[in-house]
Amino acid sequence: MMLVTMMLGLMPAVAEEIGYTTTYVNLGRQSAVLYQPTVKSKKTAIGIIVMHSHEDYFNFPANSELSKRGYTVIATNPSSTNIIENKVLNIKACVDYLRNRGDIRKVILLGHSGGATVITAYQYLAEQGRDGLKGMLYQDYSDRIVHLPKADGLLLLDANPGLSTIMINSLDPNVTDESTGMKLLSGEYTYDKEHKYMQGQQERYARLVAKAQKRLALIKAGKGLYTDDEPFIIPGSESIRMFNKLYSSDTKLLSHTIEKWPLIHVNASITNEIIHSVRAPFYPIDKTELLSSAQQLTVRSFLSMYSITTNNDYEVTPTGFRGIDFTSNLSSPIGNIRGITVPSLFMGMTGSYEYVSSEAIYNNSPAKDKSMAFVEGASHMFNADKQAEDYNHADYGDTMKNLFDYVDKWLSTDHRFM
Repeated sequence: MMLVTMMLGLMPAVAEEIGYTTTYVNLGRQSAVLYQPTVKSKKTAIGIIVMHSHEDYFNFPANSELSKRGYTVIATNPSSTNIIENKVLNIKACVDYLRNRGDIRKVILLGHSGGATVITAYQYLAEQGRDGLKGMLYQDYSDRIVHLPKADGLLLLDANPGLSTIMINSLDPNVTDESTGMKLLSGEYTYDKEHKYMQGQQERYARLVAKAQKRLALIKAGKGLYTDDEPFIIPGSESIRMFNKLYSSDTKLLSHTIEKWPLIHVNASITNEIIHSVRAPFYPIDKTELLSSAQQLTVRSFLSMYSITTNNDYEVTPTGFRGIDFTSNLSSPIGNIRGITVPSLFMGMTGSYEYVSSEAIYNNSPAKDKSMAFVEGASHMFNADKQAEDYNHADYGDTMKNLFDYVDKWLSTDHRFM
């Protein structure tokens, strides 16, 4: 335990002083860290699972913020493969662990950013089973996803629109040869012609999906490069912020919600209004380079986590996305949420462009008990966005506290989980 707490940047005595302790948990071939409040209460019987789609979330802010407010939190890291099934099984290991403890009564799933895709994929499969995969682009799941134990609730904090959608937004439409990042159309698609640029992204993405489907058919027929899968490298497609196209720099895109929603202000007061982005423009890297902006996937990982059905109407708008069938695969929380009925809280951070996805997720949720709110000026990682503060000459205060105080109030509402 000493080693793990040191790795997390906390010595045991210090952790106790700030309200929680950390313990390493061995889940077989998977590691996890358990956060527990030092002062036990009824809230301690609520166990919250935290996992991202790709990143190490052992030290994610939600872990300590929720634990010091009285909750039990287990954070785990996802499989390094880009196969949703493997990541779903990572979540299952945590659900089983919490269910088998004698002190946990309710299990909640927490998804942030790209983690919302895999967290909602898990709960979708737990509630809908294999039948829920009918008609989807990728259905090659093993029997390991049958009878997944259901969670009791869902928290999505600044969920993005899905790993598939983010890939479309990040594609360089000037790439003409998928085997290299060096053959480009010269100036065919440029930022000053946004609609044409988006059309080029959708057309390239549709070609990628068709190519992957063709390769998978050949693999299944024994005619692929390997018996079970094969490499699928996509130049000019990296989905991190510096490679996201258009809406990073054009703040008119993904700029406001359609309806009025609760907005948490700097003094923790709440108003109901159309929620506007306060983010500062960020200018991404437009040049496609093989090593810096290529994604090294496989045919199955692309189809599993990054494919979705689009059409010629694809467009990024001020309020979201058009021309995407979010229900065509398990690669988007906007589609996955339609199969999830447990109590759900969706929250968006207005210093981030991901925030508007919360509205689409909420509107597609069939849950009878669902709530949504936004935190003014919060960044994607929940602290006040310093670039937004400088850009808007504003002080957004302690957005971390405002966010998790709101989450705490929702979780501890009588008769929801307690």
